[in-house]
Amino acid sequence: MKNEQNSTSQRQNRTKEHLKQALIELIKEMGYHTVTVKNIVDYAAYNRSTFYIHYQDKVELAEDLLVSMLQGLEASAGKPHVPGHKVYTATLHAPSFNIVSYIYKNRDFFELINYDDTLPGLHTRFPQTILKIYQEQFMFETINNIPVNMDYFKRYTAYGFYGLLQNWIQDGFKVTKEEFIQEVIDLTKTHMYSFKYIGEHE
Repeated sequence: MKNEQNSTSQRQNRTKEHLKQALIELIKEMGYHTVTVKNIVDYAAYNRSTFYIHYQDKVELAEDLLVSMLQGLEASAGKPHVPGHKVYTATLHAPSFNIVSYIYKNRDFFELINYDDTLPGLHTRFPQTILKIYQEQFMFETINNIPVNMDYFKRYTAYGFYGLLQNWIQDGFKVTKEEFIQEVIDLTKTHMYSFKYIGEHE
């Protein structure tokens, strides 16, 4: 019985992934507002009744796609770090920026920021998620412990990082992932002495 349940849920997940992928491709082709459920099922080679088993409408599919990708982004940030362990920016290396690898791995999705008629909420919730990661998962120390308003500092660094990511994505990932991470590390060293990963809040 358990195996049957597993294979059913695997099949359902696979169907959802196909529908999400179809939505991504169709947004790039025709713009979000033009896409219909019929377009999505035709593209993914499913019938409409299969679509309605999983989603009420296009809006629900779009929201599921956005939420699942941004949750993945949040989870990716802490992967290389040990809770409570302080990392000095002088010793930073590429795995610390797992978030960049996640974006590159899912570049199909993140390229949607290049489009005007795109996934609703993407342009605001993507940068907000990076800020949320900075606010909830990390503690920062400034160079020479210069006193700053830490809330402002986190906003400044989070939106700065987002600006670099946005530029990298809009440039079609011309700079390699490794080169991009090195640039971010070099910049981080100019204003941050250390950071501590405090873990994800449940």
